[in-house]
Amino acid sequence: MPPYPYRLVIFDFDGTLADSFPWFLEVFDHLAERFGFENPDRSHLDELRRLGPRELLKRLKVPLLKLPAIATYAQRLQNQQIEKIVLFDGIAEVIRDLKARGVTVVVVTSNDADNVRTVLGSELSTLIDHYSCGSSLFGKAAKFKTVLKAFKTKPTEALSIGDELRDIEAARKVGIAVGAVTWGYAHEDSLLSEKPDHVFAKPADILNI
Repeated sequence: MPPYPYRLVIFDFDGTLADSFPWFLEVFDHLAERFGFENPDRSHLDELRRLGPRELLKRLKVPLLKLPAIATYAQRLQNQQIEKIVLFDGIAEVIRDLKARGVTVVVVTSNDADNVRTVLGSELSTLIDHYSCGSSLFGKAAKFKTVLKAFKTKPTEALSIGDELRDIEAARKVGIAVGAVTWGYAHEDSLLSEKPDHVFAKPADILNI
């Protein structure tokens, strides 16, 4: 088995490991009605997936003061419905293969740690070396720095894998390589415009760099 080019791989969760987008669409109508932001027709979904986080909030006219309450409420809903969310096909094999090659595997997400472990299942959850979960005032980049320090890893030895523009932005802030997956929340064109170091069209591609 050939060595992997990175000592440490940091995975995002929603849209990267877990297929939570269908669930999000399912509860979006309820969230929009409850918190009073726009609820575009599903025909605009492709357009919305091309927007970055700030542009998306502006397009949906989400009141920024309500954002913490929206995030908290959505998290509570997901906690109650976590059984509806599953891993993408092929993710389990990727995690097992990386661990077999001696790679340190970390999950960094704003999602709840219990949710992450539930979706991963008992076997895979024990293969993850570290979980950095929950919202942070300092953002994902700060979490990345903490992980690098904890595992005594240089930025050049680490790879961040995510599905959103903010994942790319956070990785670049700390100087680690960027891997963008095209099966998640953000549109492929938007991800490619940021010129990530690696682009993965399917989970198995993660193993072939």
